[in-house]
Amino acid sequence: MGHVEQAGKGTASGRPAVAAVTLGIFTVMTAELLPVGLLTPAAADLAVSEGTAALMVTVPGLVAALAAPLVTVRAAGADRRTLLVAFLFLAAVANLVPALAGHLAVVLAARVLLGVAIGGFWALAGGLVPRLVPAEAVGRATAAIFGGVSAASVLGVPAATLLTERVGWRWAFAATGVLALLAAVALRALLPQLPGAGTEGGRGAGPGLRGLAALPGRNRRVRAGLLLTLALVTGHFLAYSFVRPLLTDHSGISGSLLGALLLGYGVAGVAGNFLVGSRAARSPGRTLAVIAAALGTVLLAGFLLGDSAIAGAGLLLLWGLAYGGVSVALQSWFMAAAPDDVETATGLNVSVFCLAIALGALLGGLLVDAYSLGTVLLAGAALTLAAFPVAVLSGRNDHS
Repeated sequence: MGHVEQAGKGTASGRPAVAAVTLGIFTVMTAELLPVGLLTPAAADLAVSEGTAALMVTVPGLVAALAAPLVTVRAAGADRRTLLVAFLFLAAVANLVPALAGHLAVVLAARVLLGVAIGGFWALAGGLVPRLVPAEAVGRATAAIFGGVSAASVLGVPAATLLTERVGWRWAFAATGVLALLAAVALRALLPQLPGAGTEGGRGAGPGLRGLAALPGRNRRVRAGLLLTLALVTGHFLAYSFVRPLLTDHSGISGSLLGALLLGYGVAGVAGNFLVGSRAARSPGRTLAVIAAALGTVLLAGFLLGDSAIAGAGLLLLWGLAYGGVSVALQSWFMAAAPDDVETATGLNVSVFCLAIALGALLGGLLVDAYSLGTVLLAGAALTLAAFPVAVLSGRNDHS
């Protein structure tokens, strides 16, 4: 273990490597969430309902949920840089295909490939921080890398929305594919070679499927963290998958203002990520409790009070601020819960996180098609508020 842990340290590339990983995780997560910003025009162009078009979010989430733990197990001895670059190239292909596709089935096939790239990249990237920077910088570096996850939903989606409004939804996919290629080049140049964790010189076995399944069984905090991930992320994406029609139909906001409002949401989300970053490293449970309460309250207020343009816009900014810290707080929870097995814990978290994205989009689509648009806000509020007592009770051993 000691041999591998030193692989990333002692290099002069700590900060540039963190920046490259951040760009990569921003890219794959932007690709996953891309349909959120273009759901309405893509659905119309592909001649399907918005609920059916939400499968573009559901499919890669489900595939990523399977890919993340399998990559953790099967790629134990492989060089992390090589794998991460390969996953970014796969993401590039998966985004360029929908730019030319004329049928939803082709788009969904490409989204299957994207799911593999997302699950693999995130599962490996999430546990690299302690190997890239000194111990005292781990909290800040974790906030930076998982700021890429937050920025994807709060900046990548608004950028895609603006591009869709200007030149069409297919160009948004094409641009994301090009970004993935650029991220692959940057990561290849800036990330040092990193043999698989838990191996000597990159050789040996990883945790195995039994070890992967056993970790939640023997670690109560890991179990609680997976439950928190499921509740918070599913609740958020129940509503966020339909943020565009929520703003236009539920709040009555003009379509011409969508890009600017989602950009404001993005700025608030990035601010939320860095506001909680250092605090989450010290007290992940308390931080997640605050996030759960804030996120649930905002979604409930959106259901009860968000039927006007002013209220909808204001609540959108608060929504971004509340959700912005989710990814970094969850990663901090798992790093504290399993300090000797961070990569395995991260792989499990990524699996549940991606499953929750898919589940949120799927349940949201069912609710929208069967009932009304506003019900996704109410369901999302119920799930995120349910995470509050879990965070409070399971995080009682946090250090202040």
